[in-house]
Amino acid sequence: MMQRPKEKHVIRKQPQARALRLSASSSRPRVRYALAALALAGGALVALSLQPAQAATPAASAAPAAAKLVPAGSEVTFTARQLGVPLEGRFKRFDAQIALDPKQPQTGKVVFAVELGSVAINADTDAELAKNLWFDTAKFPKATFTSTAIKGLGGGRFEATGTLNIKGQAKPLVVPVTLTQAGGLTTATGSFVLKRLDFKIGEGEWSDTSVVANDVQVRFKLQLQGLGPL
Repeated sequence: MMQRPKEKHVIRKQPQARALRLSASSSRPRVRYALAALALAGGALVALSLQPAQAATPAASAAPAAAKLVPAGSEVTFTARQLGVPLEGRFKRFDAQIALDPKQPQTGKVVFAVELGSVAINADTDAELAKNLWFDTAKFPKATFTSTAIKGLGGGRFEATGTLNIKGQAKPLVVPVTLTQAGGLTTATGSFVLKRLDFKIGEGEWSDTSVVANDVQVRFKLQLQGLGPL
């Protein structure tokens, strides 16, 4: 009498245990997928928390605004020497594209162009300089300087490194520049020496440096409007 209920009880438990085992095994992939999803979500949250907030990221330096050349207050002059005698000249037409923040000069850019046909010494010399042995203005109408780096030296002094291109000859050049400001205008002044034969200026018989010296002193004063404060 007491054994029959036990048999029935055992028979009932076996299918239940089997059913539980089947249920557990079938849920394992779902558990694994859920755990993987949680891990991915957690990793994403950790990655986002490690990244700096957008507002805290420093903004890239904006390109400085371009300054406007004031021709009436600007000049480009030079001194050459013929048989030891100084020969003064100037260029009447030139242009400058200058984008420079004096407080962050490394972001600046200078492109300067001179019309070689605008040279002014005297009528005879001007006509001679236009010929192919000198400037060859028909083929090379302009001389250009393009900066590749600008460095601040303090006290309104700067150093522009770049390439000077005259008559198809490109040479590296470092130009010292001093900036002063008054009345809402900025004046850039400086000078440098170029070797005329490096640029094939004065070929043939004119390449004799005892007649015309190789060194030519170039000076500039550029008045600018719209440049930021020093």
